[in-house]
Amino acid sequence: MTSSQFVSPDEIRTRFSQAMSDMYRQEVPQYGTLLELVADVNAEVLAADPSLKAQLGQAGELERLDLERHGAIRLGTPEELSTIRRVFGVMGMSPVGYYDLSVAGVPVHSTAFRPVTDKALAINPFRVFTSLLRLELIDDPALRAEAAAILAKRRIFTEQAIALTDKFEREGGLNSADADAFVAQALETFRWHNAATVDAQTYHRLHQAHRLIADVVCFKGPHINHLTPRTLDIDTAQVEMPKRGIAAKEVVEGPPRRDCPILLRQTSFKALVETIAFQGAADGTPGTHTARFGEIEQRGVALTQAGRALYDRLLAQVRDVGQAGNAGQDYEGRLASVFKEFPDDHTALRQQGLAYYRYQATDAGVAAAGPALAGESLDSLIAQGHVLAHPIVYEDFLPVSAAGIFQSNLGGTEQKSYTANAAKAVFEQALGSQVLDEIGLYEAAERRSIELVRTQLQG
Repeated sequence: MTSSQFVSPDEIRTRFSQAMSDMYRQEVPQYGTLLELVADVNAEVLAADPSLKAQLGQAGELERLDLERHGAIRLGTPEELSTIRRVFGVMGMSPVGYYDLSVAGVPVHSTAFRPVTDKALAINPFRVFTSLLRLELIDDPALRAEAAAILAKRRIFTEQAIALTDKFEREGGLNSADADAFVAQALETFRWHNAATVDAQTYHRLHQAHRLIADVVCFKGPHINHLTPRTLDIDTAQVEMPKRGIAAKEVVEGPPRRDCPILLRQTSFKALVETIAFQGAADGTPGTHTARFGEIEQRGVALTQAGRALYDRLLAQVRDVGQAGNAGQDYEGRLASVFKEFPDDHTALRQQGLAYYRYQATDAGVAAAGPALAGESLDSLIAQGHVLAHPIVYEDFLPVSAAGIFQSNLGGTEQKSYTANAAKAVFEQALGSQVLDEIGLYEAAERRSIELVRTQLQG
C-alpha cells in the first residue's frame, strides 16, 4: 500500500476523539450538559471581547477551540502502559511530561499523550492524561500481591486493536477502512463496564486501601473517567454549573483568575455514584462505584523555566499556610493576593522571559522586508507593527492540580499533604520510551517562529 492511501494520524486522532466524545456523552449525560455550557460561555466571551476573538483567529486557535478535549485513564500494569503508547502512536500522540501524583497521596504516576508538532496541535490537540497504578505504594504485602494477580489476568485491548496497531507500525499507516476499524476497536478499551471482575469482599478491601486502587484493579478495563472541554472563562463556567444542575467542586485548581491566563485552570463536577454487579453475588445485590466525573479547563500561556519556578514558589506559599492545601479559609483570596507578584501583562511576561510566545510577521512587516529590518529586535519589530506575538498555549498538566481533581472526585478530602515519591525511570521503563520534556517543546516552538519571522523579514 502506498503512503498516499494512508489516513494521516491527525485524522485518526480526530475520528477517535469524536467517537470517544459521542460514547461518553451516552454513558454520562451530564457531559453533554457541560459541552453546552462551555459552548455558551465561549460564545459570550468572544462576543464581548472582539480583540480576543481577533487574536485567537490570527493565532489559529479558534478552529481548534470546539474540538479541544482531554481525557484521562488509569492503567494497572507496565504492559498496559507500553501497549497504550503504541495505540496512541497510531493517532500521532506522544508521551509528554512525567507527573508524580503521590504528592497528594494518590498512588499513581502519569504522563500525557498528545500531539507535539505545531501543525498537529492546530488540527486537533486531543490529549489523554494516562496514569499507572503504583502497587508498591500499597502497604499490605498480601493485598499488593492479590491486586497484581488480578491485573495479570485481564486483557484490556481487543485482538483486532493490537493487530491494526501492528499493521500501522509494519506498513507505516492505515487506510480509511482500517482507520475506522482501529477507532472502533480502540474505543472498547475505554468503555464503561458495570460488572466488577472481583467479589464484593475483594472490592471493599482494595477500596479501603485507596479508592483509586479499586477503580483500577476491579474492572475489565480502564474506563475513561472524564473528558474535558476547554472554556475561555472558567470562573463563569464554575458559577453556571449549579444553575444547570451540576454539582461543581468547591475550588478551581491552578492559578487565580488573571487578565493574561497562565498554565491551566480546572474544575469539575463530583463523580457519579454508579451501580455495579459483583462476581459471585448469590442474592444479586448490586454495589456502587464512584469514579467518573466531568471536568472543564481553561488554558493559558506556557511558562518558561523561570516562569514556572515563580509559579511553583507562589503556589507553595499559598498552600503551605497552616498546611491547608487548597482547603482552608478564603483559599481563592489568598491565591489572588500572593499571585500579585506574578506579572499580569503579556508584554511584561514576554520581556521578562516568563512565558513563551509564537511570533508572526504581519503583512506590513513582509512588505517592508529587508536585511536592516530583519536585524532589529523583536520588541522593536512588535512596536512598529511588523511582528505579532501570540501566547503559546499550555498543552500539558499540573501535578498538584491533577491530584486535586483526583482526590475531590474520588470522594476524599482536599489536598493537605505533599510528600513526593517520584520514580520517573521506573515509569519510563514500563512505558518503553522516555517521556518528552514539555518545556523543550515550547522553547522549540518559539524558536521556530522567530527563525521563520527573520527569514520572512529578510526579503
